[in-house]
Amino acid sequence: MDDPDDLAWETLGSAVDYTCPGFDVRRDEVRFPDGEADGFHYVDEPPAVVVLPLTPDGDAVVIDEWRQAVGRVNRGIPAGTMEPEDGDGGANGGASEATDPSDDAIERAAARELAEETGYEADSFERLTTVEPTNGMANAVHHHVLATGCEPTADRDLDHNESISVETVPYDDLLAAVVDDGLRDGRAVTAVLWYELLRR
Repeated sequence: MDDPDDLAWETLGSAVDYTCPGFDVRRDEVRFPDGEADGFHYVDEPPAVVVLPLTPDGDAVVIDEWRQAVGRVNRGIPAGTMEPEDGDGGANGGASEATDPSDDAIERAAARELAEETGYEADSFERLTTVEPTNGMANAVHHHVLATGCEPTADRDLDHNESISVETVPYDDLLAAVVDDGLRDGRAVTAVLWYELLRR
């Protein structure tokens, strides 16, 4: 195997080309290992949490949400950006500027997103995994969390651009949707598969 340092690009400069709610489009000026230089654009966004919520009976709390980018309703699970009030690693810039957040900060973010999007609260949280889902075109970092003992005891607080309905489904039905391609949301698929690997 080649030395990884032999593959590294040198960043000569960086600037935001476009800003919108939720993310920036950033252009880095880079020098490749062969000495050539060029620009590289990518999506720059804060770290996020993805929550797999299970009720005391073991059912999954799922959401259906309109997704404009694909033009359809998407079955998924609660997810959202970490905020400064969550603690270390919160959204004050892109993922490249954030430290690896503590389990406490991730838990606070997971509890907030779960309550805001579903109206559910959990007895406990456990980190499943952390992934970079699209690191060829974005610096996104997703912290996947298992939430257990979930009950509908909170008030929902949706953003103005969120169209979300909530229901519970048998967990095995959610797993079957992963296996038969009925569930296309990559964040939900990752959470379910990690839960299967670690907990079942």
